[in-house]
Amino acid sequence: MKQNEIIIIVPTYNNPNTIKEVAVDVLAHGYKVMIVDDGSDKVIEELFTDQEKQKILFVRHESNQGKGAAIISGALRAKELGYKHVLSIDGDGQHLASQAYLLVDECSIESDEIIIGARNFNLDNVPKPAKFGRWFSNLWACWDTGYEITDSLSGYRIYPVSIVDLPIKTQRFDWEMEVLVRHADAGKKIKEVEIECYYPLAEDRVSHFRNFEDTMTIVWVHLQILPFKVPGMIRNALFKK
Repeated sequence: MKQNEIIIIVPTYNNPNTIKEVAVDVLAHGYKVMIVDDGSDKVIEELFTDQEKQKILFVRHESNQGKGAAIISGALRAKELGYKHVLSIDGDGQHLASQAYLLVDECSIESDEIIIGARNFNLDNVPKPAKFGRWFSNLWACWDTGYEITDSLSGYRIYPVSIVDLPIKTQRFDWEMEVLVRHADAGKKIKEVEIECYYPLAEDRVSHFRNFEDTMTIVWVHLQILPFKVPGMIRNALFKK
């Protein structure tokens, strides 16, 4: 896939100190960028000069709806503009635009797969709860999708715009798990590419992910889906050769 065949969407909520730097980083690497302001207290578009606005697409929710809802809004707008894929990165500065080509090079314009940027967590300043949360989430992700997934919590992903048609019921951080499961259930592929990321110290990081509460909502996604998977699992076990 070529750079001009994809647009990078940045869902953001109350990240005024990092969002401009993220946008500048994306533009510096030759990508088009769309910022989806998920109801931030201060309108994100107002942080940019008129000249800067000319290079950026803005979508805004008047109230906070959740990260998943923001990505869907971005994907819908991208589809209207003729794009078949979007690449999502977070607005907190953790994701590096320099790593986007690793995912783009793995994606074909005709493909309908999700590509996850699996982060390198072998860093001293990554807190243990974050490492445990990723491990725990990965267990469920592998179970429900049938794919080997090592970073199911990564927000650095290429999505086909077909995700807007999936029967997804969640809207917040749990959306990022449900979209993987629904995508796999539709018979579509999931792939991972290892990337590097910047993981700031705790006092410098703005994150709205709540380690316990949001991990439990992700588990709840799987528990709701599990009853629908059991019959197929039993059938596969009985007829497995």
